[in-house]
Amino acid sequence: METSLVFFSQLSMCEPKEKTIFKLIHGSGKEEMSKEAKIRVSPEEAIKWGESFDKLLSHKDGLETFTRFLKTEFSEENIEFWIACEDFKKSKDPQQIIRKAKAIYEKFIQNDAPQEVNLDFHTKEIISKSITQPTVHSFDVAQSRVYQLMEQDSYMRFLKSDIYLDLTEGRSQRPTNLRRRSRSFTYNEFQDVKSDVAIWL
Repeated sequence: METSLVFFSQLSMCEPKEKTIFKLIHGSGKEEMSKEAKIRVSPEEAIKWGESFDKLLSHKDGLETFTRFLKTEFSEENIEFWIACEDFKKSKDPQQIIRKAKAIYEKFIQNDAPQEVNLDFHTKEIISKSITQPTVHSFDVAQSRVYQLMEQDSYMRFLKSDIYLDLTEGRSQRPTNLRRRSRSFTYNEFQDVKSDVAIWL
């Protein structure tokens, strides 16, 4: 018996902000539903993903399902960084290595990167010093740390998630509820702000 795993197409970044916000709040409508990408996974195949994190990542549908799970936790930057590193290690041309290394550094490593991964200061320092003359192994330590983080933390939660359990038990997929990620502020950011409006929490 097979069960369908449904992924919705990405929202267009070229659309006006108001239209994108409307889609996020109200859903994307029937016309978008017809553009769903369906992945068929048997319960037997899904059960194999529970044998090891490597087995999950080495299976195309497993990787996509795990990515979908990470999006519900707003930690998809980890798997995206890991995928980018896997692709980077296949680079041959020196110019391509430099270009891709810079892109990975700016997207995932540098402070305030748009999809900054959780790395210790020492690892970040080593990468930032080597980024001017990168090799295909420049991100190996960082990739290994992110892999371990996912394996020991996110993967364990994935195996207990409805997304995974629905697949192993052959149940229809439920809609995934995505929470809105909010930015955390520190007290220092508001020290100089004066307001006559009382805010009650």
